[in-house]
Amino acid sequence: MTLGNHEFDGGDEKLGAFLKNLTNIPIISANIQSTNPVLNATIKPYHIYDQYQLAVIGVTTPETPGISSPGAGTTFSDPVKAVQNTIDYLKATTNITRFAAITHIGYEEDIKLAQQTTGLHLIMGGHSHTLLGDMTGAAGKYPTIEENKDGDEVFIVTAYSKSNFLLVGNSLVILHMIGWGEYLGYIDVTYDASGKILAYNGAPIHLTNTTAQDPKLQAQIDAWRGPFEAFAAQVLGESSVELDQTKCRAQECLLGNFMADAMLEYRRNISTTADFALINSGGIRATIDEGPITRGEVLTSFPFGNQIVEISLKGEDLWKSIEGVYSEKSLYNERVVTSKIQVSTGINITYDSTRANGTRLVSLQIGDKPFSNSSTYNIVTLDFLAGGGDNIFQKKTDLATLDTQDQVLINYVQSQSPVNIALEGRIKDLNGTAFVPGNGTTTAPSGTKTGGAGSTSTTVPANAAVKNGAVGLSLVLAFVGATILL
Repeated sequence: MTLGNHEFDGGDEKLGAFLKNLTNIPIISANIQSTNPVLNATIKPYHIYDQYQLAVIGVTTPETPGISSPGAGTTFSDPVKAVQNTIDYLKATTNITRFAAITHIGYEEDIKLAQQTTGLHLIMGGHSHTLLGDMTGAAGKYPTIEENKDGDEVFIVTAYSKSNFLLVGNSLVILHMIGWGEYLGYIDVTYDASGKILAYNGAPIHLTNTTAQDPKLQAQIDAWRGPFEAFAAQVLGESSVELDQTKCRAQECLLGNFMADAMLEYRRNISTTADFALINSGGIRATIDEGPITRGEVLTSFPFGNQIVEISLKGEDLWKSIEGVYSEKSLYNERVVTSKIQVSTGINITYDSTRANGTRLVSLQIGDKPFSNSSTYNIVTLDFLAGGGDNIFQKKTDLATLDTQDQVLINYVQSQSPVNIALEGRIKDLNGTAFVPGNGTTTAPSGTKTGGAGSTSTTVPANAAVKNGAVGLSLVLAFVGATILL
């Protein structure tokens, strides 16, 4: 099993405590180096299956420090170099000829890994939630076949959800989930003695309500389900509209507005200093349907247990932070910003997605006063974001944390029921059209490229990486049976 970014959401200590209990499962990631003693002892670069003469190498996204919470002593090196160095080492020190990788770096990075290495012939990936196959909406074939630096074929299968690696009995099995459990990927490969794949068969299997359940496993699930279902079924209130999540990663969305408003009201009930609230779109995970709103729906939509915090930023820094969101690159450190944002009442954002990176933010309006570079603004946000998550803000420490996001939303639902809201145009993309300033707005000079307050801004395609915190392993993902020709 390899590690993904979410395994680090609780920090190194919590992850280490969890991994110590996985005594029968190899934990592999060749590009993670850690000074944490438990992680250092637990995470290995590869695992060898002697009976198949097969080495499986793991790698984790190097974006993890920006989208999760690893310790300062845990670093993530280049996946391509890590995999190639491991293959070269094993070729020099063992008789292994067959190499596969389980990755949590995303489909596009898996393609690069295949193209830029030698000796690797099978990649089982996660992180980008990419659906592969012949069904509608698939991003490519299952498997996707690329050529490596030697001109040999490399077979890539990815997980629509997350990935995990097992050994069952005497057969090699790699479980590969595609689509939050909606699909089970299956690929059976035949290797020759040199490690190349001669043949394969298999495809994603669509799991529906008619799919037969294993009786013993289903009995266990039913026993676990009872108490939780009673808790999750508690009705908190009603909604007259669908609180949509599906557009959150691309534009303003109703559930994003509702959650941000809940946070702002919560904070203003304690202190009157807050100007607005801001959350990351990637942390919004499911739509809340019209009708009764249950505790389970809230937890499904916001499953990470993030806590509310308030931070203060000078206007100049706030402009830079929001410009980075729409340019998808931080103006502080040049690293990728990995999520769009949703905001509460109290702020309006105008950007232009047709402008060059660093010049996309067009205007900010905060409250009913003109925006000022030198003014200080108080922002209600999440501890994850304030700590540098998604690379939106510069990392802040020693934060006073308040209630959790889900509890704040539960209280807000109860106070607002029945919920009846509509989009307000808090975030607007000019998309090349002219901007007409309103009262209380400050605009950037056209063509400014400094990226500071006095820049411009835009919207870009949603980044697949997401963050936030749920401690749970990126458990892997499709059956891969290996038939070896000796």
